[in-house]
Amino acid sequence: MTGDDVGLIEARAAELARAVWDARRDFAFVAPTGTLTECVDIALRRERTAGTPFVISDSGDNPTAGGAGDVSWTLGELLARPELRDPSRTVIHASIFDPDAVAEAVRAGVGAHVDLEVGGRVDGRPRGPVPITGEVVSITPGDPIAGTVVVIRSGAVHAIITERRKPYHLVSDFTGLGLDPNDADIVVVKIGYLEPELYEMAADWRLALTPGGVDQDLLRLGHERIERPMFPFDPDMPDPDLRPVLRRRGDPNRTP
Repeated sequence: MTGDDVGLIEARAAELARAVWDARRDFAFVAPTGTLTECVDIALRRERTAGTPFVISDSGDNPTAGGAGDVSWTLGELLARPELRDPSRTVIHASIFDPDAVAEAVRAGVGAHVDLEVGGRVDGRPRGPVPITGEVVSITPGDPIAGTVVVIRSGAVHAIITERRKPYHLVSDFTGLGLDPNDADIVVVKIGYLEPELYEMAADWRLALTPGGVDQDLLRLGHERIERPMFPFDPDMPDPDLRPVLRRRGDPNRTP
């Protein structure tokens, strides 16, 4: 608060501080959240109907929020799920950028079976490169953002691998690669909230609290140099001192 009326400034500052503190437990994400395992479990339990994919936001590696775009943790978890080894299902994972993996897939060609290590080179903290064995489904050069894009199918999982990092926000981002997201069981995208086209496409969706450069699970980040107690790290902390601190212009010292 700034102004000339000290009494008014202090009153309004105290009012704002109290309002924020009283609302501290009311802050929420834009969608139901869960671990990746919980989100995939929900998606697999639902009754599948045509044209209604379940969308999962892989929020921890959102490139539009500052994520590296090559975190391989989620792809590794999907490849490890026994249910997703069934090629009758369709799961799309968008995406991981890895120019070396793209180059190997291009050399092999469409229809070839490849053994690649993908992602985890820029941000390898959650998991380093993930091995994937599968078929090169498509090779699409010339994307103005992603460069060359390849799709590798391993069981149910269709992994989109790009030469440069790219967020997938539009249905055309998928159909341009020969993939129909409306016909998929699960679509995993590295964004936070869903962009309008994806939101309209989804039968339901969850925001998965996945690890990465923009991990949304604050308690998992391992803060060390913070003043304690602090909410939400100390959820049962007592009420803090919410009295305003006044600093007069030109005075470096703060006086309560």
